[in-house]
Amino acid sequence: MAILIGIAFAVILAALAWAGVAMLRGGREEGSKSGDMMRALAVRIAVSVLLFACILIAWSLGWIHPTGLPLRG
Repeated sequence: MAILIGIAFAVILAALAWAGVAMLRGGREEGSKSGDMMRALAVRIAVSVLLFACILIAWSLGWIHPTGLPLRG
């Protein structure tokens, strides 16, 4: 499960970098630049939502357990 989460975070960061490059890239066609940036941001949002849903499902099935901070009283 940790490998899947790590891969998802890498994909999220790659999509964010893709959007940044599309935003900074100079070009005469503004529609193309805007389309690439919007597609990259849509991929980032989709992967983020999918990761959140997978974590919730794994928690509800008991595959992962929250550890939290130990309370000392």
